[in-house]
Amino acid sequence: MECTGLSSFTVPVTSMKKQNIILFSLLALVFFVGPISALGAGSACMDSMKIDPKDKVKLQTALDECNKEIAEQDALVKAKQKERTSLESDVAVLNAQIAKAKLLIKARDLAIGKLQDDIVQKTVTIGSLTEKIEREKNSVAQLLRKTNEIDQSSLVEVILTKKNLSDFFLDIDSFNSIKGALRDSLVSIAEAKDLTEKEKTELEERRQKEADAKAEIETQRRAVQKNETVKKELLTITKNKEKEYQKVLAERKQRASEISAVLFALRDSKEIPFGQALIYAQSASEKTGVRPAFILAILQQETNLGKNQGSCYLRDRETGAGVGSRTGTVLSRVMNPTRDVPAFVTITSELGIDPYNTLVSCPQEVGWGGAMGPSQFIPSTWLGIRNSVAKMLGKTTVNPWNAQDAFMASAIFLRDLGAAKGGYSAERDAACRYFSGKVCSKSSWATTYGNSVITRATNIQENMIDVIQGT
Repeated sequence: MECTGLSSFTVPVTSMKKQNIILFSLLALVFFVGPISALGAGSACMDSMKIDPKDKVKLQTALDECNKEIAEQDALVKAKQKERTSLESDVAVLNAQIAKAKLLIKARDLAIGKLQDDIVQKTVTIGSLTEKIEREKNSVAQLLRKTNEIDQSSLVEVILTKKNLSDFFLDIDSFNSIKGALRDSLVSIAEAKDLTEKEKTELEERRQKEADAKAEIETQRRAVQKNETVKKELLTITKNKEKEYQKVLAERKQRASEISAVLFALRDSKEIPFGQALIYAQSASEKTGVRPAFILAILQQETNLGKNQGSCYLRDRETGAGVGSRTGTVLSRVMNPTRDVPAFVTITSELGIDPYNTLVSCPQEVGWGGAMGPSQFIPSTWLGIRNSVAKMLGKTTVNPWNAQDAFMASAIFLRDLGAAKGGYSAERDAACRYFSGKVCSKSSWATTYGNSVITRATNIQENMIDVIQGT
């Protein structure tokens, strides 16, 4: 389900996790007194000149200044949001949100500057270590050749070729020296390899942070553009036209109601109103730390896959074969007969439903089908997570085809996959692992899935959740 361009009067309320970055303070809010700049003079964060990425002290100082201003600006936004009963206060909120978004962009730019310098340094270090490993490998090869030459000669041959015993014992000392050097080189290679892996891991972390920063910049730019548009439209309403403003408020509420009522499709389960789906996602988010839009996006992605892939019924417990629910086509790999069929029979028996007339996923090109309900857990995995789901929800029995249970199950699983960390990279990799068990960089198939989930999450957040929360 795609839902875009819902309202030109939307006032987004950023729901991204508060991160230790920046915000902004100085903001005049009395817009009728005269034109004001949302980012006026006096902001050390916004007025900072371009800083050399290598100058870490100045970069950190600038970031600290942004952090200092962010607390004031954030408090201002919250205070003004409570006063949103008039045109004036609404514009004040927009000004504050625009300023906040621009500050986020500024701080992320500063953070990227620091990260890029770190990335360059890490790359150079890895290059140096790689060269060292190659040098040591060449040294080992030469030492091995020399050792082999000595080993190929018998003791008698060595003694007979020497004119005196001192030469013979000199060669013995040389041989022992070669073995010592060989041992040292092997140790050096092992240490260099360990250090290289550590540097590569840290490099990847910095690249992920850079990707997160760039993704957040794009989010904030969209927020600025949207809020500037809304502000422009509100400014066309003069103070003497309060009735027109009240009409705008009514239209917002109407739009939010329409979005809440839109049916949110769930795979192999009854669709529910989006407002109810959001409540389930928010409840799961409170327990797991995974943001609601991301949970909704995962379930939406699985539902869309189901439309293309189709659903099946199990028919043969011994082989795991079944049939397509729409076509009746016989399929041989509907459910793994040893891993999942026994678990599936247990689950359906406890719920009092017929295992042969309960929808599960059909097999894809590779592997087995058999995944259940909106969250698409295979039976064996569901048995492993159901106790956690029941505990979170305060239930004794949970059902993978029940919407509320599926939302919580997905949230718990996504939390365990790292999605609760927040940010583009963590959520994208969690989505890829949810789909394939691998991070995005290890599977192009999973990457397509992960990218689609991130796109859906952005759409759900900005065009649905923000509209509802902006009323």
